[in-house]
Amino acid sequence: MLTNKHLKDFTIRATDGDLGTVEDLYFDDETWAIRYLMVDTGKWLSGRRVLISPISAVRTDWTAKRLDVALTTKQVENSPEIDSHQPVSRQHEAAYLGYYGYPNYWGGPYLWGPAFYPGGLAGSTNASAGVIAERVRRESPDSHLRSMESVTGYRIEAADGEIGHVDGFVIDDESWAIRYIEVATRNWLPGKKVLVSPAWMERVSWADSKIYTGLSREAIKEGPEYVESRPITRDYENRLYLHYGRPPYWLHDAEARSSYSLSGV
Repeated sequence: MLTNKHLKDFTIRATDGDLGTVEDLYFDDETWAIRYLMVDTGKWLSGRRVLISPISAVRTDWTAKRLDVALTTKQVENSPEIDSHQPVSRQHEAAYLGYYGYPNYWGGPYLWGPAFYPGGLAGSTNASAGVIAERVRRESPDSHLRSMESVTGYRIEAADGEIGHVDGFVIDDESWAIRYIEVATRNWLPGKKVLVSPAWMERVSWADSKIYTGLSREAIKEGPEYVESRPITRDYENRLYLHYGRPPYWLHDAEARSSYSLSGV
């Protein structure tokens, strides 16, 4: 697992050269999966920002702080333009996915639509211009994408009142799912940070900059302390789920993987 802070400034390397560095990540607030990395291309494309999907990721080099992707610089250069100051609409996503020949991730039963992992969508070929245009036409502008940069700092509203704020996210770099939200509770417990699962969140509100959960303030406050410098072990995760009395995500994942394997995809 890694955090969004670890990924910040990672170099994204195409098959024929560097594309730029990670500036932000966009996640889906329904499934809590990382859908895109926002990459600052620097001088290469005169500072243009581009979206890179985890579907294209092939290798992570932790020492070099680099993520290799199965794309060429020409593909990225010709990819659909985005306005980094505006929300990424579902129509833009349809154009982006159509350009790279990826199926819609919202069109199937698994975390990545027809696939359990993003890599399972990487074998497609580019769609024709007509197919892309029809895909864009059918989609509404609504999207469930959220910027991690903008959501960091959101307050956590428990069932009985506010308890801290979002300080970061812990990501599974295989499925690209957000496993935990880092909650800083220093207003109640100076310096303490705890983890909560997105599965225990009810909704994200842009209007009041809050994430709402049905957990109590006491439950969050008394959760096992999270120390960023220490790795997240299965023992720690077991204590976390035992504390909240919730089934761990790996049981659900095992069931989903089994269903995915039996489907013959």
